[in-house]
Amino acid sequence: MRCIIISGSPNVDINFIKKTVKSDDYIICADKGCIYASRSDLTPNLVVSDFDSCGKKIFHDCETIVLNPHKDDTDTMHSIDIAIERGYDEIAILGAIGGRFDHTFANVSALQYISLKGAKGYLLSPDEHIEYLSVGDYKFSGYNGKTFSLFPFGCSDVCVSYTGVEYPLDKYSLTSSVPMGVSNIFMSDISTINIYDGNAILIINLKECL
Repeated sequence: MRCIIISGSPNVDINFIKKTVKSDDYIICADKGCIYASRSDLTPNLVVSDFDSCGKKIFHDCETIVLNPHKDDTDTMHSIDIAIERGYDEIAILGAIGGRFDHTFANVSALQYISLKGAKGYLLSPDEHIEYLSVGDYKFSGYNGKTFSLFPFGCSDVCVSYTGVEYPLDKYSLTSSVPMGVSNIFMSDISTINIYDGNAILIINLKECL
């Protein structure tokens, strides 16, 4: 069960939204995401908004949750909570990268929150796939030739192994103070990342290739 959340970054590719959203996805628009959904000829299942960025209601015939603009959480975080409450175990967030760095960082941080709630979350744009990795073994297929970076997140260091990449690692500790995890390359149809201790943010650069 996948939920798509369309957020309000100024850097949004409408064609990418059209290509990414599938007919069986549950669509939540977070505030300005309504504008992007409308431009993409999509009707959301739910609108979550304080209407401070969107300005006015665009969709009048779908469920709408109106938020107080004086609140602690962003519209996107409210949307995430609702998606989790409604049982969605995969949450893809579009329109969440670019523009104000603090908003982008908040959306990256939300990936850890989604994981702690027992679901899988990722941020998607035409250029990047960003996800949070906790302790575990991960396989990645279809990224041969793509550049990726991995950094500790919410911790001082992360112990990792890589296989099927240009610069393999074997139980190596990447620290938060030295960004050695930048710009590796997937070199196989199936590559693996193993996290033994700590947590990480993985950034796959979708448009870069060998």
